[in-house]
Amino acid sequence: VYDVVGPVCESADFLGKDRELALAAGDLLAVRSAGAYGFVMGSNYNTRPRAAEVMVDGDQQYLVRQRESVPALFELESCLPD
Repeated sequence: VYDVVGPVCESADFLGKDRELALAAGDLLAVRSAGAYGFVMGSNYNTRPRAAEVMVDGDQQYLVRQRESVPALFELESCLPD
């Protein structure tokens, strides 16, 4: 039995609680139609880079958007002078 949670430190960041899943160590879990976890509703809350987006069509995969990097989150910021 698993809790499926999102990437931020929030008590309400659950995608599913007490789910029985046939998973083994190292398995990947695809969460489809997850709303706020897609790029359009995504944010950089808690300085989290947005994930890459991959389109899957049958047995083909296409990288639609590359993963953001932490340095990219700070590119447009400037420090105030002392």
